[in-house]
Order: sequence, then structure tokens, then C-alpha cells
Amino acid sequence: MAATVDPLEARLIPSESTRIGLVVPVSGVLGLMGPCAINCAVLAADELNARAGVLGRPVELVLVDGGRPARRVAAEVAELVGSGTVQAVAGSHASDVRVEIVSAIAGRVPFAYAPPYEGGGHAPGVYFLGETPGRQLAPGIEWLVDTRRARRWFLVGNDYIWPRLVHASARRRLRARGAQVVGESFVRYGEATRLLDRVADARPDAILLTLIGSDLMAFNRAYAAAGLGAARLCGALEEHGLLGIGGDGTGELYASMGYFRDLTTDAGLDFAERYAARFGRDAPMLNAHGHGCYEAVAMLAALAERAGTLAVPALDAVADGTTVASARGTITLRGRQVRHPVHLGRADGLDFFLEKPFL
Repeated sequence: MAATVDPLEARLIPSESTRIGLVVPVSGVLGLMGPCAINCAVLAADELNARAGVLGRPVELVLVDGGRPARRVAAEVAELVGSGTVQAVAGSHASDVRVEIVSAIAGRVPFAYAPPYEGGGHAPGVYFLGETPGRQLAPGIEWLVDTRRARRWFLVGNDYIWPRLVHASARRRLRARGAQVVGESFVRYGEATRLLDRVADARPDAILLTLIGSDLMAFNRAYAAAGLGAARLCGALEEHGLLGIGGDGTGELYASMGYFRDLTTDAGLDFAERYAARFGRDAPMLNAHGHGCYEAVAMLAALAERAGTLAVPALDAVADGTTVASARGTITLRGRQVRHPVHLGRADGLDFFLEKPFL
């Protein structure tokens, strides 16, 4: 059975395993996503090890806390790579951390990055499994403009690369649809609720939220408590975040993701059953960020099997067409990215009602 290993312990103990550095937040504003993400990565490793592992060797995960400052995380990953402790990296964490990791490892090992991201950033050995803004949020924006007649928008995000580039994409999309951006703010971690009055004074029909983790929860709790009525479209809200908010009964809170735990497809139901069988019915609830770690570990294995090695040039040469079966169906790399339908979920208490999938 797979387990996560402390990085220091991993450096000290020789191993015949294929070691994958698993970079997920277990502290900081995104710390809530850690438990499910670790479980999903462990499930992927277990399933690989029940077969032939990776390149005939069992998979071992080396946990790195991706919730710390980006350069500190990247320095630890670089040390693990440079010492030969890990032969690949899988991650679900903020984009500023990803940018630093990509620079620090410099294509020496493959890196599968799971969550939605801002686009661009291509580098040797980096494989993106999440959605870019045009695929993730543009369909929800257009749906709200058309269905809810949302013409006045306020954009609110944390102050780093992903929100800034998502907002740039959203502004272009809104202008093209005849909608107006009536306000925009970026805030440091821990300061999201300070914007409440400013947002209310702008009287938006809809708000695009690119806040993350505990900031996203705090803003949505305060917004609902204030009795404000604009629709809110979130780029990082998932099941744990909705639980952290305490649920939402306004009918105005939306999330756009490639995966929700309540997907009633055969693939989604099968994955949920395997997760519950491995970790119990009371395990941290499935969500898109956690499930992405399953895909990241599985994709690294699929690439290695296709290339017969974990050497980056060989992996890049065969990356196009590499597929993985996951809870959202079969995903395929094209141009070292995945293009797959997203789902628009409306919060209904502690659950999401899936409005519709978008190609």
C-alpha cells in the first residue's frame, strides 16, 4: 500500500521505489485541500502498485507542503530533485508556487500540475491537467450573461498570477458580450472581507471570485450574511470550500470545475466507490482539487509507460495522445495540456446542483 513519506526521511533512506514528490498545501490559505489531495494521490499509487508500479518499481510519494511561500516550496522540491530523492513531481497548489517550482527544477524531472491555471507557462516536462480561463470560466460567464441577464460585474481575487490573468481574460469576454466591469480588486491573503462594502456600493449583477481557500470561504460567508444578492461565480470553490462556508441557500453561488463529487457518470460513481473503500465513508470529501492529484500521479505513470523512461525529452516526445481514465472520464494530453468539459455547479445547501456541462 502506498503512503506519503516525510522529505527528510526520504533523503536518508535509500529506496528501490519510483518516488514522486507530491506538492499539496497542508498549511496556509489552501491547507483545507490537503487531506483529500493526499488521499487521492495515495489511491492512485495504490492502484499502480497493485499492477506493476511505474517502470516495474513500486510508487512512493514524498509529501511537500505547498501551502508555504512559493520560493521556500520550490527550494525544497529542487533539493529533492537534485539529490535524486524524487524522480517526478505531482502538484495541486497555487500558480505562484508552480511558477517557482518550474524554474527551480528546470526540466530535470517531469511535473504534472493538476488544478485550473491561467494558461501559458509551457516548459519542458510540464504537463497541465487543469482548465485555462477560457475553458473553465468563460462558459459560466456567458451563461450568467445570457440566462441571468448579468450585465454589471465586479471582479475580486487574491493578489497573484492566477487571479490577475483570469480577470484579464474575463474582461475581454465581458466586453465582447456587452457587459460592463464596474469594479475590480485584488487583496492579500486574509483581507477578502474588507472589500464587502466596496462591492456592495458598485451594485453588480454578478461577481467573479478568484479568491482561494479560506479567503474565498470568508468572503462568501460575509456576503451571504449581509443579505447581498448578486450572483457569484467562483473559480476555486469545491465541496470542502462549500462546507467551510456552511453551505449556501441563496441560489446565487456558482462554481465551475471539471469534476464534482456528485457526478453521476459511471466513471464518477466508480471512483467514489473506490475512494470510500480505501479510506472509509467518513474520509475527507472528494473535490476537484483533490481528485486532480489522482490524475497527476496516474498521468506521470502513463507517460513513463509510454516512453519506457522518466527522462523528460522522451516523455515530451510521446506526451501527445497519452490518456488516463479518471472520475471525469478519459483525459488526453494535447500540446501537454488536457481539454475536457467543465460543469457549472450551483450551491444548494451543502451540495452542488450541476446545471450543465460545457464543452
